[in-house]
Amino acid sequence: MHYVKAKGILSSQNGMNLYRGCSHGCIYCDSRSKCYHMEHIFEDIEVKENAIDLLEYALRHKREKCMIGTGSMTDPYIPLEMELGNVRKALSLIYEYGFGFTVITKSDRILRDLDLLQKINDKTKCVVQMTLTTYDEDLCRKIEPNVSTTAKRFEVLKQLRDAGIPTVVWLSPILPFINDTSYNIAGILDMCIAAKVYGIICFGMGLTLREGNREYFYEQLDRLFPRLKEKYIHEYGNQYMIASPNNEYLMKFFHQKCSQHGILHNNKQIFDYLSHFEEKNAGQQLSFWDM
Repeated sequence: MHYVKAKGILSSQNGMNLYRGCSHGCIYCDSRSKCYHMEHIFEDIEVKENAIDLLEYALRHKREKCMIGTGSMTDPYIPLEMELGNVRKALSLIYEYGFGFTVITKSDRILRDLDLLQKINDKTKCVVQMTLTTYDEDLCRKIEPNVSTTAKRFEVLKQLRDAGIPTVVWLSPILPFINDTSYNIAGILDMCIAAKVYGIICFGMGLTLREGNREYFYEQLDRLFPRLKEKYIHEYGNQYMIASPNNEYLMKFFHQKCSQHGILHNNKQIFDYLSHFEEKNAGQQLSFWDM
């Protein structure tokens, strides 16, 4: 790891990245793309040494309460977080200043902060977003080697359900010729149904590849799935959007199953929900019988 001093912490959409880079080793990671201008080695985690001070200043000076998000570029619950505790410090500030919170992660380390997540959710709104890609545990260990397996993430979703914290699942990416099967999608959806997730975000059965992450992905295909790289090159060339040949069928199956079980599956509606700040019991007055 290495430290940098940041100029700011919150984006225009109130998102933050406490760390840059990741050690999870997912073979498809879009954050490796050169367009993000991460000049250091991806596994050499960049730590914003003044992030917590910047966050407190930003929260103190915001005119209106809102949802604060993290995890869109770098999973905040990398192993280093257990040593530094920056996410927990940020959560404490978010709770103290009365803001809402949402996070995207693949790690069961988030359970360390269950107490603070519950406190935020009791006061405003807290939504945990969990990425699920692969129902098969052995395959999960191959394509997402250094992160909690799908079974462990499922346990997290159930614990969050029992704690009353709403959850959203990212069904992404689905890798052509690897996990783009009815068996895989059905298995993940059954987990979502059992965990009573609020919604599932899915942009299609496939993935994106661009300069930076494409090269890494192909290196991993050569290592894990011999000769599959050549099939990708033949089928897709240098396309950015890589759609599974099973996309149409699997998306129809996905939407039907979500509808049957009352799981929100409209991406826009889910993003609107994630960005909408709610203050619990705001404006309520005590009645005579409550006094």
